[in-house]
Amino acid sequence: MITIFILLFLPQLKKQTIMIKMVHSYWAYLVLIVLIAAVLNALIGLLTKKDFKAKDLRISLFALIAAHIQLILGIIAYFTSTYFQAMQSHGMGYVMKNSALRKHLVEHPIGVLIAIALITIGFSKHKKKTTDNSKFKTIFIYYFIALILILGVIPWHNWFSN
Repeated sequence: MITIFILLFLPQLKKQTIMIKMVHSYWAYLVLIVLIAAVLNALIGLLTKKDFKAKDLRISLFALIAAHIQLILGIIAYFTSTYFQAMQSHGMGYVMKNSALRKHLVEHPIGVLIAIALITIGFSKHKKKTTDNSKFKTIFIYYFIALILILGVIPWHNWFSN
């Protein structure tokens, strides 16, 4: 269904595709900043044994929201990208043999999906914890693993060339 839509409206989508790609790229900076802030906040809270307050909840919630917005932008960018068109033209076997295409069409999306799932699970699990220390610990563990995973699958060679 999406493929038919893209093929029918491809000329009109060219400008929107460029804009979505640009927004997806720049929003990634915000996601990283907020995610790093949430990880550091949780680590500081864990090490100093401070109370888990509304500010701490908001920081982790902002990271969750920013990551989900990035996911939506990424899905749109994925299906309108030239990489996706190459996959449709040449098939998945070709993609898996080409490291650049594999990075953009397989490794990056799957890695980021797992990371956002971890952020979501971590946020959900922290709400069920009864002690402040366990809330910080849960946020720290899940968000830190997600951060490492995201840093591992970012196509760094594209980041500074846009």
